[in-house]
Amino acid sequence: MERPRIPSLNWLRVFEAAARTESFARAAAELNMSAPAVSQQVKALEGHLGMPLFIRHAHAVRLTEAGRAYLPSVQMSLVSLESSTQGLFGRAREERLYVQAVLIFAQGILAPLYGDFTARHPDIALNLTTGNATEDFAHAFADLKIVFGAPSAHGPAHDRLIGEVLYPVARPDIAERIGTPADLLAHPLLEVATHRAGWPHVFSHLKMLGAGARFVMVDSTVMAAALAGSGAGIALARAPASNPVVAAQGLVPCLPGVSVPGLEHYHLVYPEAATLRRPARVFRDWLLESCATIARG
Repeated sequence: MERPRIPSLNWLRVFEAAARTESFARAAAELNMSAPAVSQQVKALEGHLGMPLFIRHAHAVRLTEAGRAYLPSVQMSLVSLESSTQGLFGRAREERLYVQAVLIFAQGILAPLYGDFTARHPDIALNLTTGNATEDFAHAFADLKIVFGAPSAHGPAHDRLIGEVLYPVARPDIAERIGTPADLLAHPLLEVATHRAGWPHVFSHLKMLGAGARFVMVDSTVMAAALAGSGAGIALARAPASNPVVAAQGLVPCLPGVSVPGLEHYHLVYPEAATLRRPARVFRDWLLESCATIARG
């Protein structure tokens, strides 16, 4: 029986860039190609495989189920080929590193530190993607993943990075009306559904029952801060990761001096330390050092 022919390496390279950026135009800019050329390469791959890999929209593309299933294998193959080439024929001028992080950590911790890493390690091209739900991390390839909560669900090896401190925040005109913890109950309380530590945890710390509280459920701290910034209620800051988004929304503490330690931590997750590529080892060392500095204040 004839063995299936492996797709063109260039098709796979274009597919990976388009899938990661969710845009033919952004993939084209990254690969120094035109957007029509990217589209043509993707169509050739889809024709070769016999099924669509993308759902096309006006200004973006989204992976089909088949595309999502195919992407991790393609990414791992490209990284393996890159690593083998560098190992056998000398280090390239630039090595790519794929890091996936929960959104609030990427915004609040990695983004402010990005310039420090690239300045120290100009030979490493850091490709950073974000996720929020468990399935976001399950269907994507990355050398390293930064998750919140139980790390064992994402990989066998992990390092604890930092925890969080919770405190109520709102627009200044709302915050000035909060004189005691009981005053919080007069406003909608924005609650992140996926966190173990939320308003009930804060109420327990404040020795309140929280009876009569009106909760508005959201899926992320970023969304809670955006709603609080629009005056829709009171959110919980989750310092230090939430510091930039809290500042960007113009939010201030409702009860200065009140802060509650969280219950979970951010973790760096990977298969095994011994199998990490050089760029991943460098990033891991740098991130552990950076988070230790943040934790010390």
